Amino acid sequence: MADDDMDGVRALWRSMADGWRRGDAEAFGAVFDEDVEFVTVRGEELRGRAAVVAGHARLFAGPLRNTRLIPDIRLVRPVGGGLTLVHAVTTIEPDGPTTHAQAVVAGDGSGHRIIAFHNMTVTAPREEQK
Repeated sequence: MADDDMDGVRALWRSMADGWRRGDAEAFGAVFDEDVEFVTVRGEELRGRAAVVAGHARLFAGPLRNTRLIPDIRLVRPVGGGLTLVHAVTTIEPDGPTTHAQAVVAGDGSGHRIIAFHNMTVTAPREEQK
């Protein structure tokens, strides 16, 4: 993978974390494709960026108000055709859960976007997650 592509993938999670920190669901959701397939930690299927934004707006106004998302990208693997598989472990601070996401990122000359995202809660203790 070219360094520019790697940087583009990592920039998605930095942007996501920045939107989360600001409680800005639109900014958080901007990294997702218009037609993203998004599975929440509760197994809910959200179809499209608008659904992701709406769901996170509710979370940012309620239980996740004034929290931060701390991402740790564990795997970036090109799979061909401009697609990249990404594994990211994120922790919600303070006192939030740790989640593990598997995402498919599409990249082309116009940038990178997440086209599929499956998120799950991690049950192993943090020290065993490495």
